[in-house]
Amino acid sequence: MQKITVSVLSLAALASCRSAQTTAPAITAPTPAAGKAEASTSRSTVQYPQTKKVDQKDDYFGTFVADPYRWLENLDSPETKAWVEAENKVTFDYLGQIKFRDRIRERLTKIWNYERFGIPQQEGNQLYFSKNDGLQNQAVLYTQQDGQEGQPDVLLDPNKFSADGTTALAGTYFSTNHRYLAYATSGGGSDWQQIKVLDLKTRKPLTDELQWVKVSGAAWYKDGFFYSRYDAPKAGQNQLSGKNEYHKVYYHQLGKPQSTDKLVYEDPKMALGFRTVGTTEDERFLVLYLTNGKADGNRLSVRDLTDPKQANSFTPLISSYEYNNSVVGNVGGQLLVHTNYKAPRYRVVLIDPKKPQEANWKEVLPQTENKLEGVDQVGGYLVASYLKDASSLIKVYTEKGQFKHDVALPAIGTASGFGGKRNSKVVYYAFTSFTYPTTIYKYDLASNTSTVFRAPAVDVKPDDYVTTQVFYSSKDGTKVPMFITHKKGIKLDGKNPTYLYAYGGFNISLTPGFSVARMLWLENGGVLAIPNLRGGGEYGEAWHKAGMTPNKQNVFDDFIAAAEYLKVTGYTTTEKLAMAGGSNGGLLVGATMTQRPDLCGVAFPAVGVMDMLRYQKFTIGWNWAPEYGTSDNYDQFQNLYKFSPLHTLKAGTSYPATMITTADHDDRVVPAHSFKFAAALQAANSGPKPQLIRVDVNAGHGAGKSTKLQIDEWADIWAFAYQNMGVNPYKK
Repeated sequence: MQKITVSVLSLAALASCRSAQTTAPAITAPTPAAGKAEASTSRSTVQYPQTKKVDQKDDYFGTFVADPYRWLENLDSPETKAWVEAENKVTFDYLGQIKFRDRIRERLTKIWNYERFGIPQQEGNQLYFSKNDGLQNQAVLYTQQDGQEGQPDVLLDPNKFSADGTTALAGTYFSTNHRYLAYATSGGGSDWQQIKVLDLKTRKPLTDELQWVKVSGAAWYKDGFFYSRYDAPKAGQNQLSGKNEYHKVYYHQLGKPQSTDKLVYEDPKMALGFRTVGTTEDERFLVLYLTNGKADGNRLSVRDLTDPKQANSFTPLISSYEYNNSVVGNVGGQLLVHTNYKAPRYRVVLIDPKKPQEANWKEVLPQTENKLEGVDQVGGYLVASYLKDASSLIKVYTEKGQFKHDVALPAIGTASGFGGKRNSKVVYYAFTSFTYPTTIYKYDLASNTSTVFRAPAVDVKPDDYVTTQVFYSSKDGTKVPMFITHKKGIKLDGKNPTYLYAYGGFNISLTPGFSVARMLWLENGGVLAIPNLRGGGEYGEAWHKAGMTPNKQNVFDDFIAAAEYLKVTGYTTTEKLAMAGGSNGGLLVGATMTQRPDLCGVAFPAVGVMDMLRYQKFTIGWNWAPEYGTSDNYDQFQNLYKFSPLHTLKAGTSYPATMITTADHDDRVVPAHSFKFAAALQAANSGPKPQLIRVDVNAGHGAGKSTKLQIDEWADIWAFAYQNMGVNPYKK
């Protein structure tokens, strides 16, 4: 069963925290007209570009809010582009003065250069898997006959999709008969996708090419597939910042032009919300997921494709938008549903579409003390992935819910995968932790045994490090877990450079994961701290709601308490503490540094949601309203105005050394958020530390980054952090 995820913001942010943040090439720009604002470092003086202000004020329920940098929302204007070039020149001139920056880049390049494998997928007698040789811009999709050794064949090489290597393979969807592959591509980091089709027998592409696809998969049925898309943007509408409305579901028949695709579902009365679909493995059921942009969950409906009477209708299974629901698969004519309805830590129920009333449901996997993160129906079993204090527990059950056994994992960490077919005897999964490089395992369902399928050889020494989990108290007394990783034998003398990264939102669980970029920090004596803030999904819906509007302040309090814990226990000091986060985590950093500018020495807000009063007006920003609330509601406006990073900067305040990162093609969290925040921060700051913005060119929210650009950005992040902590990592 194809799984659809509808919270687009959170997924990308999670992905970025696993590997890398936004990146940028070296840019040659004209020398800007210098303003009077300047800040000193021990090595250079920063002169910021002169950023004009306009007389723009908005009336929010009688409160007039100035927006002097509104003009930076016009991303295509020559004026905005000139500002970006000028800011980038300042930033790269500053970074270019850091003497050890090149050595950091050289070391990152060396340790980045190792083979990395994706989780294999078996289709018929073929295995399909991705592999990056080390420094390739994009992972390559390979195929190999199951059970055979030897050189696999290249099926798709995304490195050849575009000249600059920034067009990514965004999704692969195999037809039920194993003959065709529908695959999605995205260019320059945009969320917009194109779907194309490859004939797996001839290895030749078909003529099919679908445009204006976003928040979609390809759900196969007979000689075509269902997918979701928007209408093409209207003339004059910026496709990277314009508001996305009226999502629709279509059926595409192979060999036909997109203009002939059959409309399957739309709601012309509801502009907002996503309409996405999936089909069960036997192609009997078409499952429809609906969100409304207001509540936090989705409606769940189904159509029996074998019943002519249902040719144009769907049967509602769960009609409320308040709960998260997904179909795991089906047992004959009944559907296995993963849901948090009356189960905040999730459960699995069996629903008969002919008798969908709740009284007729059968509970297959009841709620437990641990969150049921996901379930796969495979080989006649249900493989259930639980979270215990933000680490994976994997349990195997029969399709009727009878417990069989636990899957033994190598250590405390994160296991993912386990997908397959109803007749599969083996499945594949990945395991990773902070110092455990992502390793692919082959798992035999009947014998409950795992064997290594692919293990990477990385130029690091995982045994030199240790990870502990602590539980600290937040402002209101809530116990919050945090992973802390560092070299063995560290001294708690307050002198350790520390990188504090968090997310805290959208029901996303921040679990242990390997990042080669972070290994450079660790091998130079740094501490990595990852707290699991409220707003995330680590403990189920109650934990999530404790960090949603109107409770968002809890997330910032949890982050502040994490920083204070690291200082009180002797890991670090204010001067040697860097805090970071991306996307919703960028909001986290922005809000925290405005509330507590004395908390840390360095701040990295990446691709952040910084203007909380206008975020819903761009692309799919309206989808985040359940998480944040919007300024269109009086009470929610009052709450947002208190923590919106753009609006809580105070003139005459000394802020930590800050490097904002964003990308000019980010059509999820549009870069105007970061542009406006950077301009306001440079104007407000009265202290000596630099306030820079690094704008990646021809890139987006996190996808499609070339390896070189990822390495360049991480080199700049670590160089900036060390420079402003007064640390030279290579001075012995």
